[in-house]
Amino acid sequence: MSGLGNDGMDQGSMMESEDRIDKTVDIYITAEAVRDIKHKKDTEDFDTQTAKTQTPQHTGSDSVRNRSSRVAAVCLVLLCVLLLTAVIVLCVTFTQERQQFISKNENMTNERDQLISNNENLTNERNQLISKNENLTNERDQLRNNLQSSDGWTYYKSSFYYMPNETKSWNESRRYCTERGADLIIINNREEQDFVKNMTGKAIVWIGLTDSVVENTWKWVDGSTLTSGFWGSGEPNGGTRENCVLTVAVPKLPEWPNLVGWLDDACTKPFKWICEKSISQLILP
Repeated sequence: MSGLGNDGMDQGSMMESEDRIDKTVDIYITAEAVRDIKHKKDTEDFDTQTAKTQTPQHTGSDSVRNRSSRVAAVCLVLLCVLLLTAVIVLCVTFTQERQQFISKNENMTNERDQLISNNENLTNERNQLISKNENLTNERDQLRNNLQSSDGWTYYKSSFYYMPNETKSWNESRRYCTERGADLIIINNREEQDFVKNMTGKAIVWIGLTDSVVENTWKWVDGSTLTSGFWGSGEPNGGTRENCVLTVAVPKLPEWPNLVGWLDDACTKPFKWICEKSISQLILP
């Protein structure tokens, strides 16, 4: 009997234990469900609050972004305008400089053509002058040869000289020269004086110098005044009695034993003379 009682008690205890376990599980499940519901509600409330809180922030950010986009667009437009303006200015400047360059190039071309034309004209003139000079040289040589061969004229430094083998007074000597397109010799320098000395030898000859118009004012036959001469020692010394000039290459004995050079003497005395004719007198009309 006791065994059966114990068995009954054990079974009852086991059933109570199972009932407690089932209740505990139910309570746990219920608690879990309540916790899940609360967590879900809390999550929804948090999301709602977050959405409410963040909505203005997103709205402000969008506004800033929109303003930034507009500013960037305006800046881009301004930049494009500035670039277009710069391009236009550069184009205008380039066009002006190009036109100036073209104008300068045309001017330089015209100047070059003018210089070429002037050079051609100068070349033609030079050739004409060369041709004329050659012709004049040929004429001079021909005249010189003709004079030297026919009349005994001697050529020296652009002039012809002639000393006749006779004697006359100073005035008659000059007349003889002028009748032949010449005049009494004018001695301009030492070289010409030496030439006359060699030409005359021992002869004493009249030259084209006189003070017959104004005493002591010696003038050549072309009207020029004597500035320096080759007077002999003590000459001139004849005063109003001696107004014409001779040249002596070798002292004449016994009259002028120590005299060489120029001296004045009476114009009426007969002496040899030298005529001079410039080459220009033969060539120019």
